[in-house]
Amino acid sequence: QVQLVESGGGLVQAGDSLRLSCAASGRTFSSYAMGWFRQAPGKEREFVVVISRNGGSTVYTDSVKGRFTISRDNPKNTVYLQMNSLKPEDTAVYYCAASMTTYISTRHVSYDWWGQGTQVTVSS
Repeated sequence: QVQLVESGGGLVQAGDSLRLSCAASGRTFSSYAMGWFRQAPGKEREFVVVISRNGGSTVYTDSVKGRFTISRDNPKNTVYLQMNSLKPEDTAVYYCAASMTTYISTRHVSYDWWGQGTQVTVSS
C-alpha cells in the first residue's frame, strides 16, 4: 500500500511558476515509476509526465514540453513537478500516481495508487 499526498497547487497568473510536490509513504518508493496526471472541469483525466524508478527516463505530453520538469528524490520519497510559463489551459486538478510496472507508462490504467489531487488555477 502506498499513500500519496500532493501539495503546492494554487492560483497564479499566466506566465507564473508553481512547483508541485508529491510525498509517498512506504519504504519502496524507488520501486515505482511516478506520474503526474491532470483533470480539468468537464474533461477526462489526462497524462502529463512520468519519471522512471531511478529518474533516468521521462516522458512528457507535448503540451508541457519545455515548460514542465519532473524530478524525484528517492531518499525523501518525493516527486516534484516544476511548472513554468503557466497558461490558463493548464488549469486543472493535478494528481500524482505510482506504478509498479517495469516500464514507464502514459496510461492511467497502469498506475496502482493515486493521490487526492491539488488544484492549479492559472488566470489570464
